[in-house]
Amino acid sequence: MPEFPDLDERNRQAADCQRCPALAEARECISWGNGPLDADVVVVGEAPAEGDPEADHWQGGNLTGMAYTSRRSGRKVRALLADAGFGHEDCYYTNAVKCHPPANRDPTDEELANCRPYLVAEVETVAPKAVVPTGKHATETILALDGERVDGFLDSVLTVRESEALGVPIVPLLHPSYQEVWLSRLGYEYDEYATELAAAVARTVE
Repeated sequence: MPEFPDLDERNRQAADCQRCPALAEARECISWGNGPLDADVVVVGEAPAEGDPEADHWQGGNLTGMAYTSRRSGRKVRALLADAGFGHEDCYYTNAVKCHPPANRDPTDEELANCRPYLVAEVETVAPKAVVPTGKHATETILALDGERVDGFLDSVLTVRESEALGVPIVPLLHPSYQEVWLSRLGYEYDEYATELAAAVARTVE
């Protein structure tokens, strides 16, 4: 079981945010990044899901106020990073969009753009060795900083790319919700996927 982050690890960047009226209305709370501010890896999700109030600790960022703290995606991605050699003290977790989109819809381009300054500030503060976006939307919001788009997301998974805007290499991952669906199609067993993730991050510091 991955370690659940302490509330004191939450990196609140604002007391409130109303940049996206639909998100501000739909959210229970803002899901801020969490983890050490000197972490080696910044893991970027897409947006917090609605959350599960019946869960123990792992209720999800919309309810806990901390990114990647859901039973399904949060535990899964933290376990993957740990299996790749990056434990609790090595990773800072955040989202491209900090608020729960209504009906679990995808974030809009405007919402991604509105939240991007928060993400840039987080990466600048942590100064990691690598940024690991999980899923297409998280990857696109980072590439947009350099005026790029994702051309065939699956082909970009575990491929090291440079982000000139952030000054940090990025290593895209599958979104944890679709990990089992796509791993076999990419030709990976889980252990191979974790091993290749470790190797890809290692290549960012060569």
